[in-house]
Amino acid sequence: MEAEINQLRAQSVPTGIYTASPSIIANAKNSIIIDTEGREIVDFAGGIGTMNVGHSHPRVLAAAHAQLDRFAHTNFHVMAYEPYIRLAAKMNEKAPGPSPKRTYFVNSGAEAVENAVKVARAATGRPGIVVFENGFHGRTNLTMGLTSKLYYKKNFGPYTPEIYRIPYAYCYRCPLNLEYPACGVECAELLRKGFDNYYQADKIACVIAEPMQGEGGFIVPPPEYHSKLQAICEEQGILFVADEIQTGFGRTGKLFAMEHYGVEADIMTTAKSLGAGYPIGAITGRAEVMNSPHPGGIGGTFGGNPMACAAGLAVFEIMEEEGLPERANEIGRRVKERFTAMQQRFPVIGDIRGLGAMMAIELVEDPDTKKPATELTKAYRAKLFENGLANLQAGTYDNVIRTLMPLTIEWGTLDRGLDIMEETLAQLTEV
Repeated sequence: MEAEINQLRAQSVPTGIYTASPSIIANAKNSIIIDTEGREIVDFAGGIGTMNVGHSHPRVLAAAHAQLDRFAHTNFHVMAYEPYIRLAAKMNEKAPGPSPKRTYFVNSGAEAVENAVKVARAATGRPGIVVFENGFHGRTNLTMGLTSKLYYKKNFGPYTPEIYRIPYAYCYRCPLNLEYPACGVECAELLRKGFDNYYQADKIACVIAEPMQGEGGFIVPPPEYHSKLQAICEEQGILFVADEIQTGFGRTGKLFAMEHYGVEADIMTTAKSLGAGYPIGAITGRAEVMNSPHPGGIGGTFGGNPMACAAGLAVFEIMEEEGLPERANEIGRRVKERFTAMQQRFPVIGDIRGLGAMMAIELVEDPDTKKPATELTKAYRAKLFENGLANLQAGTYDNVIRTLMPLTIEWGTLDRGLDIMEETLAQLTEV
């Protein structure tokens, strides 16, 4: 069956739609995927960070099914419905910081970021945006311009103007060749220095930062970094936007990753695990900022789909009742312990980093030169799929293996996945 479906795919789907594995999913439960050949695959990809509550969680299925039995669509602009309003209220309640909040919904993470920019421009009357090297914010025209990695934007220009980029706090490959903590987090000052050389402060609407970079390589900045950025933004009347699309909903050991830094963003974007697989993105921010656009100036046909909103409400219940942010910390502890032991065995593991259950290894050809082991990583990923582990790469050089297993993963399944990672790396590096 797999060969037949793949042949149909080749005749039906454009080559630009890439899939890392030849397997075709048949069904999935929690952290195990079953393909059409009956193979069990341990899921360390989690739908690229979408399945924090696991595949087919019964509470999510029940919530979506109950909503489908009532109605599937009205368009919120035509007639409002309770799940949208209740989910917005829950987002406002749980978003970091004490300020009164407002939330509205779209269909995806890229849409959430686009709308955050719209709100920021309406609130400030300014056009410019500052983003970071290694950042990823989506694949629409505006968000391609915001995204750093050429792979996602090659041949698709021209891009939206008034976008400016500065280095991120990548301690393993420090852009200033300094070491933390002696550096004093000088990299945050690159934002201020840009006012002198690259962009006019009073023309910048917002700075968009991931609390911890996802596609860029699971890059964790120093604890002081985001508060320093925010302070510079406040000096200049610039809004600080936190892109929590991959880091949100318990992944890093907090409900939202900015809680690690004590930062209340002016606007926060979320998606992915908010809907547990149902398409939804959210823009949440300080009420006075979010109320800036005129009535009818924001929205869309399918934004805040009733079933996705019902699923989102179930996600919040699961997060709290099953203690998933706390469980993420225990997952992360176990993964880091295992990665550390693997690093002793395999010198190609140059760096181990992450927060909570958002952990990664960076593979290098030489630990001293830190030359990215791009070809090894490509072979490693293919072999991991072959050995039964769904996995993801990341990083500018595609030399980072990131882990986004469901936060509900069984401990035995977690160990099984880590065994596959270690045994597969041994197959490729030990002779």
